[in-house]
Amino acid sequence: MATQQTVKTDDRNLPLDRIRNIGIIAHIDAGKTTTTERILYFTGKSYKIGEVHEGEATMDWMEQERERGITIVSAATTTFWTPVLEQTLMPQTDHRINIIDTPGHVDFTAEVERSLRVLDGGVTVLDADKGVQSQSETVWRQADKYHVPRLCFVNKMDKVGANFDFVVGDVKEKFGVTPAPMVMPMGAENEFRGLVQLLEMRALHWADQEASTPYEVIDVPEEFRAKAEEKRAELVEMIVETDEELMNKYLEGEEISVAELKKALRKAVINYELVPMFCGSALKNMGIQPLLDAIVDYLPSPQDVDHITGTNPDTGEEVTRQLVPTEPLAMLAFKVQTDPHVGRITYARIYSGKLEAGSYIYNATQKEKERVGRVLLMHANQREEIQAAYAGEIVALVGLKATRTGDSLCEESAPIVLEGITFAEPVISLAIEPATKSDQEKMGMALAKLSEEDPTFQVKVNHDTNQTIIAGMGELHLEIIVDRMKREFKVDANVGAPQVAYRETIKAPTEQESKYIKQSGGRGQYGHVYLRLEPMDRGTGFEFVNAITGGAIPKEFITPVQKGVEEAMANGVMAGYPMVDMKVTLYDGSYHDVDSSEIAFKLAASMGLQSGARKAGLQLLEPIMRVEVTTPKEFMGDVIGDLSSRRGLVQGSTEQGTAVVIKGQVPLAELPSYATILRSMTQGRASYYMEPSHYEVVPDNIAQQIVEQQS
Repeated sequence: MATQQTVKTDDRNLPLDRIRNIGIIAHIDAGKTTTTERILYFTGKSYKIGEVHEGEATMDWMEQERERGITIVSAATTTFWTPVLEQTLMPQTDHRINIIDTPGHVDFTAEVERSLRVLDGGVTVLDADKGVQSQSETVWRQADKYHVPRLCFVNKMDKVGANFDFVVGDVKEKFGVTPAPMVMPMGAENEFRGLVQLLEMRALHWADQEASTPYEVIDVPEEFRAKAEEKRAELVEMIVETDEELMNKYLEGEEISVAELKKALRKAVINYELVPMFCGSALKNMGIQPLLDAIVDYLPSPQDVDHITGTNPDTGEEVTRQLVPTEPLAMLAFKVQTDPHVGRITYARIYSGKLEAGSYIYNATQKEKERVGRVLLMHANQREEIQAAYAGEIVALVGLKATRTGDSLCEESAPIVLEGITFAEPVISLAIEPATKSDQEKMGMALAKLSEEDPTFQVKVNHDTNQTIIAGMGELHLEIIVDRMKREFKVDANVGAPQVAYRETIKAPTEQESKYIKQSGGRGQYGHVYLRLEPMDRGTGFEFVNAITGGAIPKEFITPVQKGVEEAMANGVMAGYPMVDMKVTLYDGSYHDVDSSEIAFKLAASMGLQSGARKAGLQLLEPIMRVEVTTPKEFMGDVIGDLSSRRGLVQGSTEQGTAVVIKGQVPLAELPSYATILRSMTQGRASYYMEPSHYEVVPDNIAQQIVEQQS
């Protein structure tokens, strides 16, 4: 274990084991932002509770977020918490909690992805009535990818239909983990008045639902005692099963202290063996303090993570860094944001070393030197300037020019490239044009800044039509982008109807010879290649293989051949859509000592790819969405019939109280304005959720229509 290191922040010396970097993640409307607002209130960071439904949430600071009541960008904040309940595992002294509140809407999945990459722990908020919803599963899988230990907070216990035991069972079944319920609610819905802390066997009772009303610690009421003792026995058994020493004690009938159980539980959480579950009602200010204590007690500190591994960009060797301030500096830039007051801000997680304002650092990904003008601690969109930051902290840097999302920042003398961040490909696009001539230049700048901030937002120009095409994760995503252009960058733009991001691929393997020869007096052009084209599995992208032997084509012409192939694939052959899921092998060719050039080989490869693709047979692919519709039972038949009429494949349905949840897969092309259609079909009582699933071949008759429209 690393030695205890001290971090100086806010004039307080905090050991690394008293820092927590956590994210609040969940399905849309589970209450993430409300939970975060309560955490800020109870830790004294804000003196007034900001309500999402009143458009006053601290963490939802963008105008678009306040209008819609949803989170669009992840907001970071730093706060301090001293555990309040006796018998906490950690000392009853200040702990620093760096919190990132992430969006729940699937269109903003990049915000969740990049936040999870730099966090040590997470709190998953679940709805006590709805349990594990689709986006809950998506963010859970994202957290699994980065091995982030989690707690669950079952919110909205005061809501009609709230059922803590149902949610615990749902977590076990859908997440495939072992939930460890740490509390037992006393009542539910209107009767929810508090909770029993099972390990301590005591109750927290709220006499009133005002924020200023403190809870009262009482003995477990008689009506709940028998059930609480039974639940405690199950919990103890679960914990001791993860620790051999405690298991032996337990089997021998020895008494195991609460401190021993908590210590074993902390270890089990960090090793992904158990997921502690808590409950409450964030809106009614109930259950937040036990959750804060649990964040401190069970989620890992940077010291528990111990070390990170990366590669040396010069040698390609693996490099390990201990997460302490005494090691050389290593940071990961996980977000770039344009701030109207200070300009370009880069959010970074410091894994090791110390960073000082005004110092020079090295971007190992871009191989460029950068100067850190200022170092800021962020509280949503409020800033606090600091002179230095240390291992374990999440800070915002001003002054970096070349750094992009996912870049590694370090000392030039000790370079390291950390694992980057992977993002989903956009599935929907639309044409955009400036409303006036004067908006032309401003639009270009605005789009460049917005695509720099958001890796799932892409901008390209269709050279045939001279149109600017923007692509993103969904209609809401693009709507917000256009809205931000108008408000933040004062650019008026006209937008076309959303277009589906089709792809092209080949049907069968083929081989193709291609020559580009031009003789026009003086030096000519000569490029000659043999390409082998092969289809690959769906979702595998593109692979280029250089199989040239014996110097048939000199090395310096191989890269131009690859570029020629990639450019031809980007422009498509069938209907102008990018080509995917294919392998291209350059296996032979010839060159001319004088006339061969990079451009000749690039053009030969481009022509060869186009001719070969036509010979291999082309097919169009379309994005398929995973759709989940929650509707009252009486509209179930109508909803299923409508999905089937949209070429949808209904995969099943489950009852949820008085509603039914229908799951299926539907082509994105069949879902324009689906929200409006669903509302009118169900008297406004149904809701739906969709996320990209995979690409599939478009039926021939529809593919033909699309090709005709594009030609």
